[in-house]
Amino acid sequence: QVQLVESGGGLVQAGGSLRLSCTASGRIFSINAMGWYRQAPGKQRESVAAITNGARTTYTDSVKGRFTISRDNAKNTVYLQMNSLKPEDTAVYYCNADIRTIAVGLPRSDYWGQGTQVTVSS
Repeated sequence: QVQLVESGGGLVQAGGSLRLSCTASGRIFSINAMGWYRQAPGKQRESVAAITNGARTTYTDSVKGRFTISRDNAKNTVYLQMNSLKPEDTAVYYCNADIRTIAVGLPRSDYWGQGTQVTVSS
């Protein structure tokens, strides 16, 4: 019923920038918080940044001052601008959204994108 599609990953040198995008589509009634997670090889998935539908943001300490999360509610899209990238930022990045769908009772669930690879070379 709902899909999250990410784009914008790739290979970049240390110190470079990338911008990730994630668009939600389907039978969406409303979107609450949206966020980005990442999972490096051999590590657990971790929260990177989140943004409420009121545009309040939170970041994990390791990306503060380098990454910026934003959203366009009209487009059901969340962005992650990543600057000053480091090799330790290398991971698969996943989009997450807390969505109410158009169905009986307006059920609320977490949805995930398929992931996009970000690789930072030293």
